[in-house]
Amino acid sequence: MNAPLTSKLLAPQAAMVEFSLDGRTVSAGADETIWTVAKREGTTIPHLCHKEGLTPAGNCRACVVEVEGERALAASCCRNVAAGMKVQTQSPRAASARKMVVELLVSDAGATTDTYTKASELSQWAEQLAVPRGRLPQRDAPHYAAADPSHPAIAVNLDACIQCTRCLRACRDEQGNDVIGLAFRGAHAQITFDAGATLGESSCVACGECVQACPTGALMPARGAGLLEVTKQVDSVCPYCGVGCQLTWNVGPNAQGEERIHFVTGRDGPANHGRLCVKGRYGFDYIHNPRRLTTPLIRREGVAKDPADIERLKQGQLKPTDIFRTATWDEAMELAAGGLARLRDEALAAGLRGNDIPLAGFGSAKGSNEEAYLFQKLVRQGFRTNNVDHCTRLCHASSVAALLEGIGSGAVSNPVEDVAHADLIFLIGANPAVNHPVAASWIKNAVDRGARLVICDPRHTALTRRATWHLQFRPDTDVALLNGLLHVIVAEGLVDEAFVAARVNGYEALKASVAEATPERMSEICGIDAQTIRDVARAYATSKGSMILWGMGVSQHVHGTDNARGLIALAMLTGQIGRVGTGLHPLRGQNNVQGASDAGLIPMMLPNYQRVINPTVRQAFERLWATPEPLDATPGLTVVEIMHAASEGRIRGIYVEGENPAMSDPDLSHARRALAGLEHLVVQDIFLTETAMLADVVLPASAHAEKWGSYTNTDRLIQIGRPALDPPELAMQDLWIIERVGRRLGLAWNYWRDEDGGGKRASQAAVARVYEEMRVSMPPLAGVPWSRLVKADAVMTPAASEDDPGAAVVFIDRFPTADGRATVVPTVFRPGAEQIDAEYPFVLTTGRVLEHWHTGAMTRHASMLDAIAPEALVSLHPADALTVGVRDGQAVLMSTRHGAVQARVRVSTEVQPGQVFLPFAFWEAAANKLTGDALDDVAKIPGFKVTAAKLSVIA
Repeated sequence: MNAPLTSKLLAPQAAMVEFSLDGRTVSAGADETIWTVAKREGTTIPHLCHKEGLTPAGNCRACVVEVEGERALAASCCRNVAAGMKVQTQSPRAASARKMVVELLVSDAGATTDTYTKASELSQWAEQLAVPRGRLPQRDAPHYAAADPSHPAIAVNLDACIQCTRCLRACRDEQGNDVIGLAFRGAHAQITFDAGATLGESSCVACGECVQACPTGALMPARGAGLLEVTKQVDSVCPYCGVGCQLTWNVGPNAQGEERIHFVTGRDGPANHGRLCVKGRYGFDYIHNPRRLTTPLIRREGVAKDPADIERLKQGQLKPTDIFRTATWDEAMELAAGGLARLRDEALAAGLRGNDIPLAGFGSAKGSNEEAYLFQKLVRQGFRTNNVDHCTRLCHASSVAALLEGIGSGAVSNPVEDVAHADLIFLIGANPAVNHPVAASWIKNAVDRGARLVICDPRHTALTRRATWHLQFRPDTDVALLNGLLHVIVAEGLVDEAFVAARVNGYEALKASVAEATPERMSEICGIDAQTIRDVARAYATSKGSMILWGMGVSQHVHGTDNARGLIALAMLTGQIGRVGTGLHPLRGQNNVQGASDAGLIPMMLPNYQRVINPTVRQAFERLWATPEPLDATPGLTVVEIMHAASEGRIRGIYVEGENPAMSDPDLSHARRALAGLEHLVVQDIFLTETAMLADVVLPASAHAEKWGSYTNTDRLIQIGRPALDPPELAMQDLWIIERVGRRLGLAWNYWRDEDGGGKRASQAAVARVYEEMRVSMPPLAGVPWSRLVKADAVMTPAASEDDPGAAVVFIDRFPTADGRATVVPTVFRPGAEQIDAEYPFVLTTGRVLEHWHTGAMTRHASMLDAIAPEALVSLHPADALTVGVRDGQAVLMSTRHGAVQARVRVSTEVQPGQVFLPFAFWEAAANKLTGDALDDVAKIPGFKVTAAKLSVIA
């Protein structure tokens, strides 16, 4: 079924050649450079313009070597080896030339490089080569003298620049952003941003790839970070999106001697290969924000829960101490767990079971796999109900529902990096340049190498300019577009008949369903020209490898499951799955939404997507957990259903661990009233979130960089997270808190033991105990014991044994269904619940912006991210701006049938006429006050992406 294929294994093998290196015969690939082979053989050659991972340039000449029979010295970084070549790396001529090159560069930048960084490669090579200083005149270039402090995250000091162009190549070739250039010639040459802008005014997306590449400190993290003392480096994984980039925390003392993360560098992990985005590189200092929760809080006696207090607290009209008082851990735990136990015991005494138990739990996709596993176990074993869910319900629940139905697995078939081997990339309902920037860089690289890109999105995105086709369809008409594509594939004989016959059920019903969905008819609905529908269908079906990637623009609809069904049908009918460069990939939003779902943090599934209604499954977990009472057989309530039940008084107590439903739920005013009406609300978090403001008890928890844990990315890659710091003051480890609540609910748990400490400092042993129990119930982790994971940092799953490298590509010859076959499900276009009319003429779409994540609980507390993007802006087409009578930057009131918010307008052609866009990370203009709670019938996911709206100008 599976094969351990990776992109690295697919690279064509170059012919081997033999050549002489410093008098020794050496074998190497004909595609390798002299510098690469020399390094492997233990020979050090100076280099400045060269950096592994970047396209070789050979422009600094610090790496020159002597090749016998050649007049000129050769730049070893860009000269490939050849059979019979005789290379001398240490000849007097080569060594003298390299030394002179470095001396010339020192005369340009040597006076300033050490004033910006403690790790100047220029100074290191100058010292190693014993380069004399002061013999040559310093560079006299006024255009390099002035610093550029315009960017909140990146300091520009071009007086330290040696024009190696590493920054340019990192920006252009790696990240594909094309911001940095080299202007002019000779002594006037200089690095520029957008042909002469300051960095802050340019189109820079602050990925920091240029900073990581710069060898001299000309580009550095802002605020003098390069000069701070680093006492330890901790390898971990990024806490933001589902790409799962590996990184290194660079830690040292601040002016007061307190340990701090000073800056972040990218690591060569399987998902990112050293790349990071603005959030991963500059979004780390939220953990040092003075608003961190540092002690348990209890609501003051007599202070009622009022949703209006959220705004009052945010605006400074109330202080947290007006609502809460500090408490000891014992007092807070007694109240938190005691209130939950009382509600449970009263319900059990009254004969209530299952969903009638008036308790629920919201876990977190930002926490670790171990936290997710233990939290869902607490709810099921301790609350005696399956009412447990997390943000997957608001993200990809419809995708998972359709995938489980269609192919028997909710996981991706291929990793994102497989786009490098695709002939056609089909990207629908996703904006990875904003939501998954490193994944977007792989797509850019693939297109630049010749892949064709299809973007199906009502909005223009940063990737649109690279697209062969941009299908800017009308919002909410995904099903019509996909059925039009399927019609062409069937009608024109583009179906892979052999694949369908061998591996697909339901084809005849689907064929009949799309028979009338001609491109002409679907064009009338979706707005895409019929010929374009035909062209894209033909291209997708006939390419040697077509890969589909999608995001919440597909899933967050009341017909989200149907949208995903259509994508599955595209792949099944054409056989575009089970091979490298093909497949289905729903881009996971949160850093661990895949892992949290795998671990059972969903109401109808136990770990590994085993349904709670299956008695055999329940019995297996009853044995594993040694439960004194049978596990409940009723699927629990979902996030939105829990809120409805709370508003009706059927749910009276909720335990929220690391989620923020008072910002993330649809119809936010209703959700906040429901939370405020609870008899008992316990919130465990690192900040006083909007949800915590309505709590009875607030438990201060650990941030990502303060804990051990495993995290599973969008590629099914499980990775290790390590602690760089301890939580502040009285904040405790999340796992310790969950276990202590469980013990007070009567559970005989013993994961965190006396030898593991008091719960403040991270304990690898305690986390490993939970992980190993979880692994027993999850066959994809069979070959990944904790010891292997810690040693390897990352393992692709599924991995059947400890020597199994893991399967990057799955579903190669069968699907994990009863008969090994996929099932395609017909769909019919139906208008959604939200329809525009004369009063509400605009379609509102919500989503993320590059610098902020989800509800902003972390990124709005990250100083550099909030400085770059400090407010919510309503994107409005220029034609609509004229109709409304609003100018760019002017404030408007946006209203829907559910609520209203105020925000300033950003006039932009990124949206089409009749459409507006609002990000949802900003409490000042909370987008979910505007969205409704109509649900997808199957997955129970809200339709966030389409809401009827109107705008009025605020005088």
